[in-house]
Amino acid sequence: MKFIATAKIGLESTVAFQLHKLGILDTETLDARVGFSGGYEEMAKALLWLRTAERLLMTVGTFRADTFDSLFEQTKALPWNRYLSPKTRIHVNGKSAKSTLFSVSDCQSIVKKAIVESLKASYRVNTVPETEEEVIVEVGILRDEVTLALDCCGAGLSRRGYRTYNVPAPLSETLGAGLILLSRFFPDTPLIDPMCGSGTIPIEAAMIANNIAPSLGRSFAAEQWRFVDPRILASAREEAADLRKNDRLCIMGSDVDPHCIDLCKKHAKKAGVMLDWKVRPVKELSTEWKNGVLICNPPYGERLSDAKSVKALYREMHSVFERIPDWQINVITSNREFESIYGKPADRRRKLSNGGMVCTLYQYNPIRKNRNETL
Repeated sequence: MKFIATAKIGLESTVAFQLHKLGILDTETLDARVGFSGGYEEMAKALLWLRTAERLLMTVGTFRADTFDSLFEQTKALPWNRYLSPKTRIHVNGKSAKSTLFSVSDCQSIVKKAIVESLKASYRVNTVPETEEEVIVEVGILRDEVTLALDCCGAGLSRRGYRTYNVPAPLSETLGAGLILLSRFFPDTPLIDPMCGSGTIPIEAAMIANNIAPSLGRSFAAEQWRFVDPRILASAREEAADLRKNDRLCIMGSDVDPHCIDLCKKHAKKAGVMLDWKVRPVKELSTEWKNGVLICNPPYGERLSDAKSVKALYREMHSVFERIPDWQINVITSNREFESIYGKPADRRRKLSNGGMVCTLYQYNPIRKNRNETL
């Protein structure tokens, strides 16, 4: 079978890297997605362990279509009875880019109708009542190439389950994990986020360091599929739980807002990790740890009213971070003037996306040794 792990732009290599660590080597990296082949065992591992993927899809079929008739007939010809019963509730999501069939709502409607007709013919019934479990069908059309797939996740893979309270403009769990992986963070490396907000970066780092499967505590749509043996996911969960560690870590999150730190403590407890938290402004940053990794997601200054204060913050960050010259510094922002305001060109830059905004990860003093791991 073929699967697609979707990802934010810029994080595709981290998804492929994680798949390789899981022993899934037959991968194909494309824009915003990584394809791979495998069985339901590989599907279960990917669902539990992928830290930077947004969704996992199981491909039902691919074909080229530039008319609604072609879309209908080729969709109908696929073996939907392998996956759906006459009573399955069918929900169709869709997207289209650079294609003749640009109306997503029309494509969704046609695909739904074609699947229903296929099931009626396969099961020799006159109606499809859709009274049982729901299966989500994803329609993706890019340059007239159609991919039809089943959504294995339900809620997106960023929904780990530990972040139940939020602050304004929170960083997603998948992007937080991506920043950590791109920084070449290792479990024995100190890590600080001096503007930690709701705690995503420190918590994701702790989960990586303690080998905690990011989705261990949640459920998946695939667990309700009638054609998948439930013992497969159950076994993968047990294995993941056995691999979990509980080491004491040199990871700290700090923020000027006491409310944020209160939320961080609650989120960390729910995630099952023990971390250090402090209420302090960036200008008071200090640490006795050596050769660590600093990652932060400061305000971007998108609103004009914030521009002046953000510039002052960026300049302050430079002077403060100079106090820890042996640390690697990672800053993500959409502000295109960051380097000139900060006062120093980055050693590395990585284009990313955060909440629909084009951002750049600026890296200073990057870790060059890779311990046999590359991204």
